[in-house]
Order: sequence, then C-alpha cells, then structure tokens
Amino acid sequence: MYRVVLVEDEEALSNVVKLYLDRAGYETICFTKGKDAISYIGNKVDLWILDIMLGDDISGYDVIKAIREKDENVPVIFTSARDQEIDKIFGLELGSDDYMTKPYSSKELVLRVNNIIKRVYKDKSDSNINYEDYSIDLDKRTVEQNSKPIKLTTLEFDLLILFIKNKDKCFSREEILNSVWGSDYFGNDRAVDDLIRRLRKKLPKLKIDAIYGYGYRLS
Repeated sequence: MYRVVLVEDEEALSNVVKLYLDRAGYETICFTKGKDAISYIGNKVDLWILDIMLGDDISGYDVIKAIREKDENVPVIFTSARDQEIDKIFGLELGSDDYMTKPYSSKELVLRVNNIIKRVYKDKSDSNINYEDYSIDLDKRTVEQNSKPIKLTTLEFDLLILFIKNKDKCFSREEILNSVWGSDYFGNDRAVDDLIRRLRKKLPKLKIDAIYGYGYRLS
C-alpha cells in the first residue's frame, strides 16, 4: 500500500480528501501544521500533498525544502488558494510535481495522485541507458556523470526518459504535458518550457533542440 501524507490546515477539507484517498487504496496520514510534517520527514512516504499556507509559521515551501534535503525523488503536489503563476513556478523550482488551486475536486486530486504514483513506482525497468557522459538507471531513477550523481526531480527525470527513449522524435508541448504530467493535467504549457530549461541546466550535454512553434526534440 502506498503512503500519502496530506499537509492541510483546513481540517474539514483534510477529512474529505483523506476519505477519498483511503477509498482509492492509499494509507493517508494528515497534518495541519508544518512543524508536525517536518518532524515526520524520514519516515517512508510515497507522495506528499502540501498546502502552501499552513496553520503555523511554517509554509509548504519550508516543508518541501526539508523534504528535498532528505529525498530528491519523492513526488510532491502543492495546493493553494492563490492562483498565481509565480507560486506555481516557485513550487516547480523547489521540486514539486504538480500544483492544484483551491477549491479543487477531491476526485481530481486522487486522479492526479494515481497518475503520479503509476508513473513513478510502476513504470520502471531494470535496464541502464547511456547518453554522452550520462549513465541513467531506470530502476533506481538515478543519473550519473563520470560516476558523480546528478540530482533530478521526478518531473525532470521523467522528461529525460521521454527524450532518451525517443531520440530524434519531435514532441509538441501538449504531447510532453500528457506524457510527463499526465492527461489530467490542466496547467499552462509554459510549464514545459520551464522544465526544459531546468533539465538543460542540470544536463548541459543533452542536445535538446527547440522546434519553433511546435515543441522539442532530443538529437
């Protein structure tokens, strides 16, 4: 059973979301305060759902920073009542995998959780892939360059694998969104450009070509 930690200061909403997640077969642990969530870091967690504004002076941003100090790969979904582009971009920069604006549908949240869990934990292979100086372990979801590890977020790794397995194939931004974020993602396709930029920065030897007015291709 996959364990999901929900950090949400609205107790009524937390109870409803927990009910939906439990019915979907997840073990759901809830916290209303950031300090309690941070104290739980180190336990086995398969996915975090973090509200940005919490019931104490610790924000969801503080929690994800603490999570990433321990685990670079565990998926994180941000939720917030603030529907601002800067919040979404900042969340992605900190390593989140998705962002949902309140009020949201609990059913939609569960669908997004299902999609991320399936992508991260079920679609694994035992093979290794080499590209330039990079060694990619699909099973461990790790990347090394000359035996030195390179830390990638879940989305960055999934985008890398999409390109590596389909070299020289052109992908539209919509196709990348569907493949990496999932078909139930309703965000702006500018998220693709931001993710490409971050992946290029971490893996400068990737030959990712921009196809004007269309999308991207790995050559």
